[in-house]
Amino acid sequence: MGKKAVLFLLLCLALTLGAFAAGDPLVSLSYLTGGYQRDLEAEIDRRLDAAALPDASQDAGGGASSAASPFWKESRLKRADLLLGSTGDSVLLLAGSAEVTYPFGAVVDATSGAVVPSGASLAPNHRYLVAEDTAASFTVTSKTAVVDCQGGCTFAYSGEADYNAMASALKTLGLFRGSFTGYGQGFDLEVAPTRLQALIMFIRVLGEEEEALAWEGSTPFEDIQPGTQAAQYVGYAYERGYTNGYSATQFRPSAAVNAYQYTEFLLRAMGYSNADNTVLSDALLRARDADLLTPGEAAALEQGPFLRADLAYLSYYTLDTLLADGRQTLAESLIERGAFSLRDWEDASAQVTGWRL
Repeated sequence: MGKKAVLFLLLCLALTLGAFAAGDPLVSLSYLTGGYQRDLEAEIDRRLDAAALPDASQDAGGGASSAASPFWKESRLKRADLLLGSTGDSVLLLAGSAEVTYPFGAVVDATSGAVVPSGASLAPNHRYLVAEDTAASFTVTSKTAVVDCQGGCTFAYSGEADYNAMASALKTLGLFRGSFTGYGQGFDLEVAPTRLQALIMFIRVLGEEEEALAWEGSTPFEDIQPGTQAAQYVGYAYERGYTNGYSATQFRPSAAVNAYQYTEFLLRAMGYSNADNTVLSDALLRARDADLLTPGEAAALEQGPFLRADLAYLSYYTLDTLLADGRQTLAESLIERGAFSLRDWEDASAQVTGWRL
């Protein structure tokens, strides 16, 4: 998009805001259609000139459209990370939760047409605009979040557990593929994993995905479509005794999995349990005894919903845990079996820093 088009869209936004602001004492109609419009236009000119972004009219060959715009930036963030915005910046929360604070000035929810108070939670998929003479902090309050920023936003990162890095590390190892979601690298860390997703991750952690995808046969589960990859994963796991399904005829692939169920899967992968064990209420305790979980992790898993972020966390740290026979870690076992290389493991490990819970 060329400079003139950017100016036009943003000025239209400013004029639209003026239509509702007349009744709000914080942002007046005369301010938005007068001083704010002029200041916003000047700020846009300054930033476009600084970025040397050409007009589309000067680039009939398409060079401008192929260049990365400095105005749009999608970021995966973690709890307590800060996005710092100033006049003219706008923020869109795509996934997770966050709140905005500012000592003075105003932040406008341009989607609903209202000024939001400092300390308010952001609504997903709403565009927030930082008004003139305002410095706003957007703080992530969930384990992970995906935020889109337009303008000159900067970031300050916390020392909280980086679930995003763990998902990226698992992707490096070919253990975490993500979904078809068009943002946040397709990780979907902010949603609950399904029983099928947990089973697939379990099979990958075992290093047996190739065997699963080569499996041919049928399953007793009426809710698994024959001839699909889901049927291969589920049929293979059922045949090997890794899972018994939800019932004799139902697997419930789309149902949410909880922390106890997925921890049990990992205990089986490590050789500490098997499918004959149907009592899962003590799975977290058994995982602590096996040094698969720290006391802090076990306590955290007992609270709140179990998300794909937790699935990535557990899967990553399980790789560095000793198998039940005590001879090697799960990662070393997978390297020996050719699931991934030592170099891949080193590259993946380098992505994750900080302390465990």
